[in-house]
Amino acid sequence: MPLDLQAKLLRVLQEKEITRTGGSAAIPVDVRIVAATNQDLKEKVRSKEFREDLFYRLNVVPIELPPLRERRDDIPLLAEYFIEKAHEELGVPVRGCTEEALALLRRYSWPGNVRELENTIQRAALLSPDQLLTPADFPALLAEGQRTENSDSLEALIANKLQNALAQMDVNELDNLYDMVLHQMERPLINIVLDKTRGNQVRAAEILGINRNTLRKKIQSLCIDVKRD
Repeated sequence: MPLDLQAKLLRVLQEKEITRTGGSAAIPVDVRIVAATNQDLKEKVRSKEFREDLFYRLNVVPIELPPLRERRDDIPLLAEYFIEKAHEELGVPVRGCTEEALALLRRYSWPGNVRELENTIQRAALLSPDQLLTPADFPALLAEGQRTENSDSLEALIANKLQNALAQMDVNELDNLYDMVLHQMERPLINIVLDKTRGNQVRAAEILGINRNTLRKKIQSLCIDVKRD
């Protein structure tokens, strides 16, 4: 809200009256304000982007609403509501979700919160010819779930290998374990990527997410043979 409009709203709250555009008579109003924001208003006040006096006028009964990923128990109820809404407004045959579809919806992180959930449900309802939505009606969520599962599997594999390796050592007698582990993981990782790119260091650097000069320095410090067939 622009600062000039903030001043006008503050005046309404203080004086409990408004003046119509083009009018001159003050009109009394009896209202209560429900305000919502996804911004940190205290920080906005500190940066002079939000009026402090208006902030304290509005901040009477604050309600913090966590993101959807932190209240996953709400997802089935919201999904049911959005499906019924799509049925009534769009005339689609869908009337519910299978348990597997609901489980898929609950696993997703929903960075776009409730609006993203509504759009996802609406799209699936429009495209599905059936009365119940299944996981197949949410291909994007299935793909995201597969990526997450692969990432989790890799992490679990690395954790298992580390646990087995460290079980054979007395970690209390070690110094600089963090650097030692990273050093031992770097060499095989870079070798594998260079194999995949057939020695193309520019492409290998892109895959690794580091710049070409950094990769060249690591190749030299780790004594990696860059020749590939």
